Amino acid sequence: MTIPATPFRSDGSLNVVVETPRGAVAKFKYDDETGMMMLSRPLPLGIAYPWDWGFVPSTKAADGDPLDAMVLWDTASYPGIVVPSRIIGLLRVEQRNVRTDNRERNDRLFVLPTKAPRVEQVHSVFDLPQRVRDEIERFFLNVVAFEGKDVRILGFDGPEEGDRLVRASARS
Repeated sequence: MTIPATPFRSDGSLNVVVETPRGAVAKFKYDDETGMMMLSRPLPLGIAYPWDWGFVPSTKAADGDPLDAMVLWDTASYPGIVVPSRIIGLLRVEQRNVRTDNRERNDRLFVLPTKAPRVEQVHSVFDLPQRVRDEIERFFLNVVAFEGKDVRILGFDGPEEGDRLVRASARS
């Protein structure tokens, strides 16, 4: 599997590599050592990914992993697919690192595919209904309910903050 070498494409859009497709009831994770998608863990009963979940290649977030990204669109893709995207915001998250017991940031980026015509009117996470934002927060709390991470939601930010996060996380 070939992972893009940069976060941004030549046209300025963002590369997002899908790990876990919409509707999945297990979390998959790209393993850099083997270059394969691996099972990370099953989700708690009744929980499924509401949209495609993945990462921005060639980035390193505060938790040491590539920057997490959720692709908000009305379809599901497949693990390993690269989705050219535009940033609409982020969810600021703090959690307990289960290995070190320290608190760390683990923000989630939200993007839309550049070729998603039914969501052209969405420019920011704040264009999403409050109910949808509340459900996103609840999803991220529930998905790790048994992982001992003590997740704290710190709130949403718009696309400018999302872009700053990607640029600050980019590995040279």
